Amino acid sequence: MAEDTEIIAGGAEAQPESQPAAQPAPQPAPHSAPSHQSHRGPRGGGGGGGGGRGRRKPVAEAPELGFDGKPIEELVEKVVFINRSAKVVKGGRRFNFSALVVVGDKRGKVGVGLGKAGEVADAIKKGGEDARNHMVPVTLKGATIPHQVFSHYCGAKILLRPASPGTGIIAGKTVRSVLESAGIKDILTKSLGSKNAANVVKATLNGLLSMRQAEDIYKSRGLEFKKPSAPKAPEAAPAKA
Repeated sequence: MAEDTEIIAGGAEAQPESQPAAQPAPQPAPHSAPSHQSHRGPRGGGGGGGGGRGRRKPVAEAPELGFDGKPIEELVEKVVFINRSAKVVKGGRRFNFSALVVVGDKRGKVGVGLGKAGEVADAIKKGGEDARNHMVPVTLKGATIPHQVFSHYCGAKILLRPASPGTGIIAGKTVRSVLESAGIKDILTKSLGSKNAANVVKATLNGLLSMRQAEDIYKSRGLEFKKPSAPKAPEAAPAKA
């Protein structure tokens, strides 16, 4: 029994005192899509830019030119006056709105329109369409008008005078809307008589339409127009000895 005990003890001594702890299994790395691959759509088009290879670029249309040969910018639309009228009926009062609108391209073309509707937005829309359909060219001389003019419409009277560069538009709200839409930047004005917005706008437009350049007047009379020569500078007196 002693030998057996020694053998068991010896066998026990041959075994290692402590077994090493089991190492955890390596976790798989998170999946990441390769950067060199491109995502393709259901029809084979590339997501980044491959899908647009078969598309054609739209052909740019030629811009519309104004009276001076330059492309026309967007039309400027200004609401001058909104009037509300009421009609008394059995069930109450019904309101109607009228809008006076001025439209121009700021290159010598302007129009005035009046729109009527049961809502303000619809009245402005109708007035804008009416003004676009009745746009007329006016005569300008650079940023001002060629000469002084006095016009009237019913009780409204308007005086327009050319001004030097940098003067600006010296005018009231109603007259200013017409002049700015036409493209005038330097002018002196005076409003006389009636203050009715519709009459003042029409008087201003009539004044702009009545202006003409000197070349046009000569041509209408069958004469040859010659530009005036610049005055000569006075000669300096000879220095005394």
